[in-house]
Amino acid sequence: MRALNRPGRRPGLCALAVLSAFAALASPLPAQARGGHDASDLRVVFPASVPQGSMVLGKVPPGSRVEYAGRTLRTTGYGTVVFGVGRDATGPVRVAVTRPDGSRTFADIALTPRDWPVQRVEGVPPRTVDPPPAVAERIRREQAQVAAARARDDDRADFAQRFAWPVDGRITGRFGHQRVYNGKPGAPHSGMDIAAPTGTPVKAPAAGIVTFAAPDLYLTGGTLLLDHGFGVSSNFLHLSRIDVKAGNRVAQGQVIGAVGATGRATGPHLHWGMNWFDVRIDPLLVLERQQ
Repeated sequence: MRALNRPGRRPGLCALAVLSAFAALASPLPAQARGGHDASDLRVVFPASVPQGSMVLGKVPPGSRVEYAGRTLRTTGYGTVVFGVGRDATGPVRVAVTRPDGSRTFADIALTPRDWPVQRVEGVPPRTVDPPPAVAERIRREQAQVAAARARDDDRADFAQRFAWPVDGRITGRFGHQRVYNGKPGAPHSGMDIAAPTGTPVKAPAAGIVTFAAPDLYLTGGTLLLDHGFGVSSNFLHLSRIDVKAGNRVAQGQVIGAVGATGRATGPHLHWGMNWFDVRIDPLLVLERQQ
């Protein structure tokens, strides 16, 4: 795949819709809202449409109750909320908002479908494609540990930062593409692969707390999870080195590990994935939202 020309790249139409909504969220609040909230500000602001795989930000009156997909969402003191829509989600997405005064409204967000090409990956170790029963049980246990770390729901708004690239390199695998390993269909790709030499430092794309760090998972090798608050997290796979421990607070741009080819990998690269709880979202869309 061709390299992404980041410095001069303009976001696509789908990303522009997300950008417009975020601009409204980033606008300074009235002075009275900073000290508590302005009871007269009853605005509910969400993008009109988003692509599949998006991290969605919204603005509601501070103190509102916000519900989506069976969850009650956290809100910041300024009324910012966040959630994710998956690769295969269908629209419209409906968000229910109950304001502090008891009035209730709904935000319906259209979902823009995306094309999901097939990506064939050859030369993968056969035992990672068709693992024997004992290995399959190990994989299940390891994935359960990672899933438990993703369930964290901290009241921190690190997700609201402008995300940065964790490593420079060529994109060799994109979110959502249907993977075929050694001719056998696998699950859709859950993140973005960035090619870089082994040992290249990996930096935190946004601040957060390390919730999981393991050097040798069967499929993903050196694996690190970084929680950005409100259920939003990043995962970094196939690392050759991990420089932080579970429980560490890291700043944006801090080196957290190094690129490798551990686990199920055919060459050195960083797999960067993002989640909202158990919903996988596209890191590239998160980056575009901020450009």
